[in-house]
Amino acid sequence: MLNLDTIYKARYVLKKVIRRTDLIPAPNLNPLCHVWLKPENLQVTGSFKVRGAYYKISQLSDDEKTRGVIACSAGNHAQGVALAAAASGIKSLICLPEGAPISKVEATRNYGAEICLVPGVYDDAYQKALQLRDEFGYTFVHPFNDENVIAGQGTIGFELLDQLHDVDVVLVPIGGGGLISGVAFAIKSLMPRVKVYGVQAEGAPSMFNSIRDQKIERLPKVHTLADGIAVKEPGDLTFDLCSKYVDGIVTVSDDEISAAILAMMEQHKLIAEGAGAVSVAAAMFNKIPLEGKNVICVVSGGNIDVNILNRVVTRGLAMGGRTCRFVFELDDKPGQLVGIADIIARLGGNVVNVEHSRSRETFDVLACQLSIRVETRNSEHVSEIRNALVAAGFRLIE
Repeated sequence: MLNLDTIYKARYVLKKVIRRTDLIPAPNLNPLCHVWLKPENLQVTGSFKVRGAYYKISQLSDDEKTRGVIACSAGNHAQGVALAAAASGIKSLICLPEGAPISKVEATRNYGAEICLVPGVYDDAYQKALQLRDEFGYTFVHPFNDENVIAGQGTIGFELLDQLHDVDVVLVPIGGGGLISGVAFAIKSLMPRVKVYGVQAEGAPSMFNSIRDQKIERLPKVHTLADGIAVKEPGDLTFDLCSKYVDGIVTVSDDEISAAILAMMEQHKLIAEGAGAVSVAAAMFNKIPLEGKNVICVVSGGNIDVNILNRVVTRGLAMGGRTCRFVFELDDKPGQLVGIADIIARLGGNVVNVEHSRSRETFDVLACQLSIRVETRNSEHVSEIRNALVAAGFRLIE
């Protein structure tokens, strides 16, 4: 069984491998509480996963190392296993879902691993890895349901208590549950008063559902921009540890995740992937009562695909009231656009896109539709502009 001695041993083994990720104060993320970020997105390989993977591989027997290792991953565990295997001079084969970000696939390859792309999601890659393990005799390194992997992740719990002695709440992303199992076990064993909450994406709530219903449940599908935590089914070991040591689990939407990614970029110059940002989203949108508390958000990874970053930023801007879209049905006559633009400009909005249409069959024959995208300061600013437009007699339909 997992114990503190194992985590202390993991901390010693990892001392010369991992980077020290100091807490970053984040006073503007939630004015109701005091927030700090644990930036594991700045860790070696860009994710906390190197901790568990490296410690697991360090504990393999000579025979297990000789046979080489195989793993399955959405990307971050893959990089950790590849780095650890290369450092130990052993072969690694990684099964990744075909939809894994190209950046994660190539990074894994560059660390020295062989790659096997598998149609589907993480769970499909997992089944393929088990098949290849049985067929060729590889040593399997599980991404979360393994005591040594969990012990490696648990070293974060020790660090949090060292770095903020009066912490009240720790928010931790959950996919399969390896990270929060280690963190919660370490913290609750040393300082039981500290609350540990898990955060999942709404589109992949496997642990949330399982803990709620007090039994391991498998999701029929997962769909979220937080690909690193898109896991259909938690492990039995992580489920048991979460049941015992985690104070609660909440979920966040993709829009909330996008807003959190954007906030970290703008306020702290940190790039987080979707999975890494869910803890911050939970703090920003008060998914848990945090008023007056000292709160640490574990930012678990930063390996976001640059190809979706623009879309994430666009969603985050909209979620935070930084951009908005007004759609009007107007009488098709001169001066309408001028009147609307004047109100927006007078109130400090900046028009960035205009679309005008007369062609839709649903319009009155003398009407037109006008869509305007505007840069704004916040949600209150959006409401101010909207109210002024309605008061001026313009018909908003969206």
